[in-house]
Amino acid sequence: MSHEFSLTSIPDLNGRYDIYGAIHKGLRKAGCDLLARLGTADFQNVEETVFVIGDLRHYLMLAASHVSHEDDKIHVALATKGVSTVTLDEQHDDHRTAFRELEELIVAWENAWPLHKSACGRKLYLAFAAYLADDFAHMHEEEAVTGPLLWRNFTDQEIFSIEMRIIGSLPPEKSMAFIRIMIPAINPAERAALLGAMKKDAPPEIFQAVIDFAVRPGLSAGDFVKLADALKLAA
Repeated sequence: MSHEFSLTSIPDLNGRYDIYGAIHKGLRKAGCDLLARLGTADFQNVEETVFVIGDLRHYLMLAASHVSHEDDKIHVALATKGVSTVTLDEQHDDHRTAFRELEELIVAWENAWPLHKSACGRKLYLAFAAYLADDFAHMHEEEAVTGPLLWRNFTDQEIFSIEMRIIGSLPPEKSMAFIRIMIPAINPAERAALLGAMKKDAPPEIFQAVIDFAVRPGLSAGDFVKLADALKLAA
């Protein structure tokens, strides 16, 4: 997988809307947490390992959805401005290959004889680590290269509208799952901004469900108190 960026050329936001920031932070944190759990897993203990395997499949489902959202909404929007996304498209194709290969390794672990499960688990751990390495570089390229292309071709309101089309395409359970990985990964100001906008626009019962089932469980007591103060919620 090739990448077109320099580590010393990271553009400042300068107040522009960051369509990639929160979701990429969420995917990075969730991916790193999973990698650490896979690294310490006893793959011969099926009763324990089945939980991290389930979480890995869930993460890969969200990652695959994220790739599709970018293809269908962000890349299509850039194409209307004559901006090529061929490099990113090829990287997304590589991601889809990786998703299939990781599922094959999961199935191989599931089907392996007990004495072979540790070896299969090691392969899965190393393969997921390699996938994350490529994905992290890919996400950096999107934030350092594609982000400025969006800023040059669209207003912040237009970029926000692209994001709203992505969110609007999600079923409620998947939307909740994305919020669940994003909230612990972003900083207090970002949490307050994201959830403040949701509080303003969403029906009260939907917003309360997000707080109860996607936000509060992922934050420490102290972090939730800060958020509750910022949003004027009952802690």
